[in-house]
Amino acid sequence: MNAIPINQNISGWLSQHPQPAQFPALTTAVDADWVVIGAGFAGLAFARRLATLHPEMKIVVLEAGTAYEGASGRNSGFIIGLPHNIGSSTAELQKAHAWRKLLQAGKARLKALVDEHHIACDWEEAGKYHCQAAVGQERILQDYCTSLEQMGESYQRLDAEALQSRLGTQFYQQGIFTPDTVLVNPALLVAGLAQTLPENVSLYYHSPAMDITCDRLATVYTPTGLVRAPKVMLATNALSAKLLPGIRRQAAMATFASLTPPLSEQQLARLPQMESWGLTPVNAIAGATLRLTADRRFLLRQYVVPALRGRVTAAQTERAIRSHHQFFNKVYPQLSDVSFSHCWSGTISVTRNGAPLWGKVNNFIYTAGGCNGAGITKQTIAGELLADFIFGEDNPLLAEMQSLGKANWLPPSPVLDIAIEAALQKERWLGRKEC
Repeated sequence: MNAIPINQNISGWLSQHPQPAQFPALTTAVDADWVVIGAGFAGLAFARRLATLHPEMKIVVLEAGTAYEGASGRNSGFIIGLPHNIGSSTAELQKAHAWRKLLQAGKARLKALVDEHHIACDWEEAGKYHCQAAVGQERILQDYCTSLEQMGESYQRLDAEALQSRLGTQFYQQGIFTPDTVLVNPALLVAGLAQTLPENVSLYYHSPAMDITCDRLATVYTPTGLVRAPKVMLATNALSAKLLPGIRRQAAMATFASLTPPLSEQQLARLPQMESWGLTPVNAIAGATLRLTADRRFLLRQYVVPALRGRVTAAQTERAIRSHHQFFNKVYPQLSDVSFSHCWSGTISVTRNGAPLWGKVNNFIYTAGGCNGAGITKQTIAGELLADFIFGEDNPLLAEMQSLGKANWLPPSPVLDIAIEAALQKERWLGRKEC
């Protein structure tokens, strides 16, 4: 049996909200014009764009669980309009310009959908802090400032005192604030996108794709049904290789997030007056992503492990919780009485060279994957552009997407397992002072 994404933990994003609308499981044989596997940001964006371009088509979307319980609903809720890492060479800067155009388009598209369909997802134009804890490594942020200037982007360079007044902690020594990031509740956002698909799209929850066969048509099998269609779009990121072993070009990594209950008035009194904010670390593997949410909860995301078979164990979650407690107490010693109400995992898809896996796989199958982080905006625009690419729509952003190159081939296990663990150990060592 092929891998099904399994997280032995529960996301906390919906703990203060009613459960979103449910969709039935597929229990029959269905014929369609397209079948989309995966109801994350890429799959939903592709299905929506395809349905809009061709309202006469019948489109089926299969989701292994629910849209809001999958990886798209488990992330940290950053809708980022700028690349995380830019680099210094001319080629890297050109690629950064391409990513910026794509991310801005993804962000604008999401804003339009949120406004059009009145999706309540705690949308906040809050910006983002990019912070460093270690002393003596100013070059990392200085290089980022130089790149931002080359791209004509505004930013603020902040010292430890300024960061303490804005973030309520003395842990960070310097940082950069960029205004072009939106913070959301990702589970509410992806649930709202799922609930507002066009009428010619049928969405099925709890219907994992177990196998694909291709003859005259492609047939996608689920545990209790099947879909026959001329074409398939794979929006399963790194698990795509479990359905099509020949496309081994991305690997799944699991990251873990913890969320506190809403802070009490007494706890809030130990912090400066702050609006909600989001922070990313200079070292994404060793450091921690932090948020103070609109409902006054702290989110902490740290601890990265391979999840090559799409599964995260309870033991891994327990280790993440311990790590999160230690880190939070170091950053906010004045909040030692604050606990975490939820700890959960979510997967990201990484490629060897940072390029996406996007486009035609064979005569039956197309895909949009390999997000390498910033998945909300990246995968939204990647899904939309894939539909435009397939049907020959005149979209200038297609050139930007194609300029990013193609994901490199990855070796099989156990070579891949050893290589990933070695890379993680190196990043943890380099970023040891950030945690």
